[in-house]
Order: sequence, then structure tokens, then C-alpha cells
Amino acid sequence: MKVSQALRERRSVRAFLDRPVPPALLRELLELAARAPSSGNLQPWRIHMLQGDALKRFVAHIAERLTSDPEPDPADYQVYPQPLQEPYRTSRFEVGEQMYGLLGIGREDKPARLAWFARNFRFFEAPCALFFSVDRCMGPGQWADLGMYQQSLMLLLKEHGLDSCPQACWARYHRSVEEFLQLPAERMLHCAIAVGYSDTEAPVNRLVSERLPLEAFCTFLE
Repeated sequence: MKVSQALRERRSVRAFLDRPVPPALLRELLELAARAPSSGNLQPWRIHMLQGDALKRFVAHIAERLTSDPEPDPADYQVYPQPLQEPYRTSRFEVGEQMYGLLGIGREDKPARLAWFARNFRFFEAPCALFFSVDRCMGPGQWADLGMYQQSLMLLLKEHGLDSCPQACWARYHRSVEEFLQLPAERMLHCAIAVGYSDTEAPVNRLVSERLPLEAFCTFLE
């Protein structure tokens, strides 16, 4: 598969098959993705991979937290600027409406929307979860490096027939995640990526989010 094909076909999958991912393949791709660039070659990414019993224990750990204390933790960072201004607010709103439209969940059906959102915290039944963290001393440059690693990994996953879903929602409950993973105090949780084989029959996986035309984000100087 060419890089261009992987870019076109990669999307955030929100329904996975009950099919395990070979651990040896994941190790290979995690290692290869580390060829991603980083300023000063700091390689600031730190990763925890959960599969099998570890993943089941984690999902149970989070389910207990959500039942006993559903309020989010104090934020280590803001996933979105507050308030989110235009045109970004409209972009976020529209992709959400597209997704719930595929699911047949109306805007007024708040319980159904909340129930669907809760599936985030089961990784959409993916058989593998990757958590990403960085040292708290790192700045925006190293967060950009982390993003380049994550994109490299998701393209490699696609090349090998796997799908993924990056999930910033875990920042809401970062303390519970950090507790389970036993992250040291100097480490900050960034996000997770669910990994597995897409359930191609699931309506939600027909979602293809739109992209802006080139002229909307690129200025050409000659």
C-alpha cells in the first residue's frame, strides 16, 4: 500500500471486530513508527499497550470509576480551546451530526447520545489500546513530535490491514488512567488509540469526515 492510499483510507473507526491483533505485529509497527521525526531527536513519546486480560482489567477499572464518580478530573490540558471559535466550532458540530445521523440518533435523544459516547471508554470493543504520555517538562514542540509518531503509527496500521481511533476523551479521566498504568508523577497522559480490525458492517464506520479545500488553509506565494 502506498502512503497516499493509506492517507485516503485511514479513518477513525468506532466499531471493531472481536478479532485479536498479533502482538508481534504491533511490536514491529510501534518500533517502526519511531522513525517519525522529533526536534533534537528527543523522541518524547511514551506508550503503554493493553491487550487481553490487561485490557479487560482496565475497562473494568474505568467502568467502576464512571459508576462511582462520573465527574471528570481537573484537566491537565484543554483538548479544545475554550470557547471554541469559528470556523472550528462548526467543523466539530458537523462531524458529530454526521456520525449520529449514521447511527440514527436524533439530537434530542440525549440518553442515546450519552450511551453512545460511553462506548469510548470501552475503546469501541477494540482488542488493543495504546496510551500515550509525555513528560510534563515537555512543551508544544514535543507534543507536535508525539502527533507525528501517532500519525506514522496509524498509517502503518492501515498498511497492515488494521484500523484505529485516536481518543482524546481519556484526558477527562486521566487520574484513573495514570493510576492503572502507574505513570510516574512527572508524566502526563495525552490520549489513547484504539486498534483492531474494523467491523465493516457497522453503520458508524461509513463516516468519512470532510476536509477543507486546499485554498482554505494554504497560502501560495510566488
